[in-house]
Amino acid sequence: MRMIIAAGVAVLALAACEPAASTAAPAKTVTVTPTPTHTVTAAPKAAATTKTHAAKPKLIRVPDVVGHNHQKAQDEMQAHGLFMLAEEDATGQGRMLLWDRNWVVVRQKPAPGTVVSPNTTITLYSKKYTD
Repeated sequence: MRMIIAAGVAVLALAACEPAASTAAPAKTVTVTPTPTHTVTAAPKAAATTKTHAAKPKLIRVPDVVGHNHQKAQDEMQAHGLFMLAEEDATGQGRMLLWDRNWVVVRQKPAPGTVVSPNTTITLYSKKYTD
């Protein structure tokens, strides 16, 4: 009998621990925005300047690639900042240079040492090593 009474007391104790139904309003969320601690001021505007001339483009001296393998000649031109490259069969046969490594540069236009702008087209005239 003591066991039954002890169990009953334990059930009553657990029931007393449950929260009672609340009729209070739900909690409100408050958002706090921090206020900056320093003031940022704009830099004073510089006096307007007018340019009477445009900036000069960087000029490049054309390297001498005559006698070089066609592929290496192209790589050298690009390393100097010259990317506008054209190629022609120097034998006049009108062949396409499909495998650049099989060709050798025999002439170039503009001539080596000429100072040009970066957007100048450089033409490499090449022939096959077997020609």
